[in-house]
Amino acid sequence: MDFSLTVEEREVRDWVRTFVQRELVPREQEVLRRERSGEPGLTRDELTELQLKAKESGFWGVQTPESFGGMGLSAVMTALIEAELGRSFVQFQFGGSADNILFHGNAEQQERYLLPTISGERKSCFAITEPGAGSDAKNIRTSAKKDGSDWIINGEKTFITGGNEADFTMVFAITDPEKGANGGVTCFLVDREMGWRSEYIDTMGEWGPAALVFEDVRVPESQILGELGKGFELAMQWIGRGRYLLPARAIGSCERLLTMAIEHANTRETFGAPIAERQAIQWMIADSGVELEALRWLVLHAAWQVDSGLDSRHAQSMAKLYGGVKANEIVDRVMQIHGGMGYTRELPIERWYRELRLLRIYEGTDEIQRRTIARNLLKGHVKVSGALG
Repeated sequence: MDFSLTVEEREVRDWVRTFVQRELVPREQEVLRRERSGEPGLTRDELTELQLKAKESGFWGVQTPESFGGMGLSAVMTALIEAELGRSFVQFQFGGSADNILFHGNAEQQERYLLPTISGERKSCFAITEPGAGSDAKNIRTSAKKDGSDWIINGEKTFITGGNEADFTMVFAITDPEKGANGGVTCFLVDREMGWRSEYIDTMGEWGPAALVFEDVRVPESQILGELGKGFELAMQWIGRGRYLLPARAIGSCERLLTMAIEHANTRETFGAPIAERQAIQWMIADSGVELEALRWLVLHAAWQVDSGLDSRHAQSMAKLYGGVKANEIVDRVMQIHGGMGYTRELPIERWYRELRLLRIYEGTDEIQRRTIARNLLKGHVKVSGALG
């Protein structure tokens, strides 16, 4: 069994690592200053400038099919890229991507929504979560009622990533209450100019989600994405598109944090010796190193299953659960090793502390992952002996 990276994988990883070190890390202090003043980390113009700079080297549309101008990279390669991007808390994604379910649009919808999103001219958001329907996605209440050749949408979505900046949304609404999620939910492509509004939700981190409000928003029949009543299937496709990528980014964050802890432990002296000589510190370093390595292989194994065409949901849930829990334990240890300085805003540890906490909540809480893993094991969907065979 060969665990080494291919030449291409190493080259891509190293290029992204260099890009992060040269383009993102030098911006960190300015980003921290802006965030503490209530400003966005990177402006839209700055983000576009960085994306175009990366595009010059061929990095555009990491997972977008080559037929649409992207790189069409594998899941493993994408996980490696996300890990490198995680080495900086400056929020950056390579340009040229679009939500996977937009590819289900007809020719007219692809021309109007998919292609402009890939090119960066338009920005979308995915709206399924509601005040009473988070982990229980089937419990959505937003409705769409037929009125002639149009549909009238009413309801509220919450914690929508990118909802404040998006100019159109993929919103999921009940079109047949009797059928519920199984045949009664439809996805609509709704431009902001059609009447919905967004409201900023302030959080403990720098993630600024939105509440989306729909009050008698009228959309024509042509705005249905996919088929009438097949929306929940699209939603599950979107949710399952790459849960492994969330803990993948945490790998890079933990690598950077652990490096900071090691450097500090070797230079900080107490009672005449570096704290690296204290067993309490050594154990924190050792535990973090083991957990980081375990996380790396859980993520890569899940990505390998995706590339192999296997059912990767169980592996992705394991990676998501372990990544969220252990990333939070690692950043906590790193703060403890730094003592009072780790708690200050002079260092970025507290910034990561707040950011990584979100990993245990969004796109499937720890409890939902445990429920999924337990159900698979108890019902025999996955064997205790492992999922390699």
